[in-house]
Amino acid sequence: MADLRDFPDQAFSGVHHGPLQAGEWITLQDSKGRRHSVFLERGKIFHTTKGGIAHDDLIDGPDAVVIKSKGGVDYLALRPLMADYSVSMPRGAAVIYPKDTAQIVTMADIFPGAKVVEAGAGSGALTTALLRAVGIHGQVISFERREDFAEVARKNVTGFFGGEHPAWRLEVGDLVEKLNERDVDRVVLDMLAPWECVDAAAEALSPGGVLCAYVATTTQLSRFVETLRAHGEFTEPRAWESLVRDWHVEGLAVRPGHRMQGHTAFLVTARRMAHGVQAPRKKRRPAPGAYGDDYVGPRRDTGRTDTSKDVPEATDSAASET
Repeated sequence: MADLRDFPDQAFSGVHHGPLQAGEWITLQDSKGRRHSVFLERGKIFHTTKGGIAHDDLIDGPDAVVIKSKGGVDYLALRPLMADYSVSMPRGAAVIYPKDTAQIVTMADIFPGAKVVEAGAGSGALTTALLRAVGIHGQVISFERREDFAEVARKNVTGFFGGEHPAWRLEVGDLVEKLNERDVDRVVLDMLAPWECVDAAAEALSPGGVLCAYVATTTQLSRFVETLRAHGEFTEPRAWESLVRDWHVEGLAVRPGHRMQGHTAFLVTARRMAHGVQAPRKKRRPAPGAYGDDYVGPRRDTGRTDTSKDVPEATDSAASET
C-alpha cells in the first residue's frame, strides 16, 4: 500500500492533500446525489450505467474535480471525509453511523492524549474517530472477539490513516478475559451484552473516568443501566438517542427533507466513582410498576447483578460491531 501520509507524521489525521494517488479511496457523486466509493488502481475502469470512468484519468490529478463518464455524464470526484469513509468502508460487522460516533466522541469526552479502551472493534468505523480524537500521544486499545472482524477493522483503519496508527492496539479476544489495563480514561462498549463488562471496566477506569455503551434495543438498554446502578460505584447513568433530519432549502421552498436518520441505537454514559465510594441513590420515585413483581433484572438494594431469570439477552445485533 502506498504511504499516503502527506501531512506531518505527528498529525496522523487521515486527511490527504495534493494529487490523487493510486491506493486511496475517492467518492464519485452524480447529479442526483448518488455516491460510489472507488479504490483507485492504475489501469482499472469504474463502470456505470452511463459509461466507464478510467482510474488513470483521476490518478495524479487534483482533488475535487468533475469528470465525465464515457457516456458524457458528469461525476463529482472528491476524497471522502471521515463520515463518508465510515459508511462506505468494507464491512465485517455493522458500523456505528457518524451521528452516533459524534455523540460518543463528545459526550464521552474523548480528548487528545486519552487512554481509551474499546470493546467491539467491528469494522473500525468508531475506531478511526477515537484515534483521530486521542492523537498519537493517546492510546486506543480495541478488543474484538471475532478474528475475521478484527482483520476487516485493521484493514479499514490502516487504509484510512495511510499506515499503522502508532496509538492503536488491536486485541483479538474477550475484554473481560484480556483487559489488564489500569488508569484508563474512557471505556466504550459496542456489543450485545455490555453488562458483562461492567466489573472489568470499573477495575480499569480511573476515578472520574467515563463508561459509554452503544446498544440497539430497549432490553439491552434496561439491563445495562440497571447493572450500572446495582454496581453502585458509577454515577447515575444517562441514556439517550439522537435523530437527524435533513432540510430541503431551495429559494422560498424551505422545509424538512423527506428522509431522516431515525433510531440506530441508544447511548449510555456514566462516570466511575473513586474505588470503594458508593454513588448517591437516585432520589426520584420510580414509575409505578417499574420494579414490580415482573421485574427480574439487577437490583441495587440486593446487590444482585445477575440471575438465571434476568432480562433475556437481546438477539438484535443490527447496531453491534461485535
